[in-house]
Amino acid sequence: MQALPKHQRGLTFISLCILLGIAGFFVFLVLKIGPIYMDHNKVASALSALKKDSAFPMMTEHEIRRSLDNRFNIGYVDFIAPEDIKVSKSNDYVKVEIAYEVVKPLAYNLSVLVDFHDMIETGGDGGV
Repeated sequence: MQALPKHQRGLTFISLCILLGIAGFFVFLVLKIGPIYMDHNKVASALSALKKDSAFPMMTEHEIRRSLDNRFNIGYVDFIAPEDIKVSKSNDYVKVEIAYEVVKPLAYNLSVLVDFHDMIETGGDGGV
């Protein structure tokens, strides 16, 4: 009489391959999309540093754009076009908006689109 086999424990080879495939897919996504958010962090940091500048409320639009351009050059931010930056300025109110999109190819004809919109304001109702 042959003994009955005990319950099998662990993963089969096929289930292990499926789990590794799923994990690999998510690692692939993180490696493709992660740098987009790391670059966006540089843009947000530049805006934050500009807002902390004590001269920011008195700057002209040209000075604000030049200051942002300098900060972007330091951080190697080259994906922001001048038309992505909108500066609104009145007597005691300054608002700077940066809106841009990043399209990153994933595989073959599949791409990811990430849309960013950042804003800082000071003076008037925006208050520092």
